[in-house]
Amino acid sequence: MGKKGKKEKKVKGAEKTAAKMEKKVSKRAKKEEEDLEALIAEFQTLDAKKTQIIETACPPPSPRLNASLSAHPERDELILFGGEYFNGQKTFLYNELYFYNIRKNSWSKVDIPSPPPRRCAHQAAAVPQGGGQLWIFGGEFASPNGEQFYHYKDLWVLHLATRTWEQIKVTGGPAGRSGHRMVACKRQLIVFGGFHESARDYVYYNDVYAFNLDAFTWTKLSPSGTGPAPRSGCQMATTPEGNVIVYGGYSKQRIKKDVDKGTLHTDMFLLKAEGAGKEEDKWVWNRLSPSGVKPTPRSGFSVAIAPNNRSLLFGGVHDEEEEESIEGDFFGDIYFYDMGKNRWFPGQLKGPKSEKKKRRRGKKAEGEGAGEGEAESQPPQGPMEVIKEVVAEDGTVMTIKQVVSAPEVEPERSEDEDEEEAEEEASGQQVEPCPRSNAMLAVKHGILYVYGGMFEVGDRQFTLNDLYALDLHKMEDWKVLVEMDPKTQEWLEESESDEEGDDVEGAEGGEEEEESSEEESEDEEEVEQHPSVQHDEKYTDYLPRTEQYWLKLARHNMGPDAKEKKVVKLAHAMAKTFYEDSV
Repeated sequence: MGKKGKKEKKVKGAEKTAAKMEKKVSKRAKKEEEDLEALIAEFQTLDAKKTQIIETACPPPSPRLNASLSAHPERDELILFGGEYFNGQKTFLYNELYFYNIRKNSWSKVDIPSPPPRRCAHQAAAVPQGGGQLWIFGGEFASPNGEQFYHYKDLWVLHLATRTWEQIKVTGGPAGRSGHRMVACKRQLIVFGGFHESARDYVYYNDVYAFNLDAFTWTKLSPSGTGPAPRSGCQMATTPEGNVIVYGGYSKQRIKKDVDKGTLHTDMFLLKAEGAGKEEDKWVWNRLSPSGVKPTPRSGFSVAIAPNNRSLLFGGVHDEEEEESIEGDFFGDIYFYDMGKNRWFPGQLKGPKSEKKKRRRGKKAEGEGAGEGEAESQPPQGPMEVIKEVVAEDGTVMTIKQVVSAPEVEPERSEDEDEEEAEEEASGQQVEPCPRSNAMLAVKHGILYVYGGMFEVGDRQFTLNDLYALDLHKMEDWKVLVEMDPKTQEWLEESESDEEGDDVEGAEGGEEEEESSEEESEDEEEVEQHPSVQHDEKYTDYLPRTEQYWLKLARHNMGPDAKEKKVVKLAHAMAKTFYEDSV
């Protein structure tokens, strides 16, 4: 009894501390949010000038992260909303609405009157009712200098059939937050976790709310059992039975004044509705102990629901802060969680099968049937972890880890056949998304789509706007739908701040990238003429850290018909020039 009593007191004490912190954060954040409300109101005034629905064909959206990408429930389309972009000096927030036509591989921007205010780190859920609806909840708005935050607690619905926005104004919902997760579960939206941050304080949540899509009412759930600790950025998925799975996430605690300790969560829970639909207001938390190969600890990963009763996890980053360096491990791997078997396993690509290879194997089938049988009988090899690490002159450590499938065991071939196959596969070796965090995912007809996100090199952030697709049924190879545009890569040092426009223009976003594209293209031309850089080992050592990135930039700059040696030479030159400027 004594131990139990102490444990209960400890739990109650932790709850009181969390409540005090939430009250403290709320008080301090109120003043900041009042300041930002004026800026948000100014943007809404601009949006109010839109009086009609205008759809225009457009190039791919500008680079961004922490947006939402959703599969249209009725059409072969993806819907992109919101997001953020940081250029080294200013934070840009968006409330643009884009539609991606899967069949035509084309983008269109749709301006609709009275949209939600600009935001990022919100959540979106698409449901088929009423001709298709896209629900948006929460998220945050940041001041252009990134030092003040406004956390939304509003709920919006985009009626896809009529293309109209509607704000659902009902009480009893969650407090303002970002980094939370929201899923559609039967006729409800389930919201869990997230965080609220002011300039000096923060609080993480582990509460659960349900929004009834029929009655338009919020209900705060009080599940029995021991649930997850407060966190943001977790994986959340619904099962066919109407239960909710929560995995991982991130949180931090203040261990002493001005010192915070971050935690990468790797635990897993099931939020189960009891009563088989008769008593849906009764929920219970159960801790799960899945088998298989689990994802390595990380934050900033992206999630989606895959075919065959599976959820998937893509990318992310593992940051470790030490006294003299910040080590960032970015990932580009995929993990599947089988909800029926309670098992994790890494996604392994089988690789593309060219027609020549099929014909070659067909010719060998008659004479070498026994040899091929032996090869097929060998057990499949497990995934391999590729690690790339570099230490810059300023002490910054950058590590990229990626799990790739092991090569298939094949019968021996002649040198001519090897050369033929090498030529066939040379152009496709790098067709995969580079490691990244905070990307946007959506699955439609069993195809996974990955858009945007970011990765870091030293103190510089690279924000992406590429689009990839992977058939989750075949798991053969990635398809590049939209290549990364190097002209959109802009990074401004602090010393250039005097050249920028006002805060309102910066927060609008999208314009500065276009203005600087001409200057950047001139810089790239100068880099191409850099002499003998392939022999400078000091800078080629940096290349493996983001080899894929530099090679893509070089190929884009020189065109698809350029010789590989010249592409590599330009990639080295670009890497050298970048690190000379940054170090």
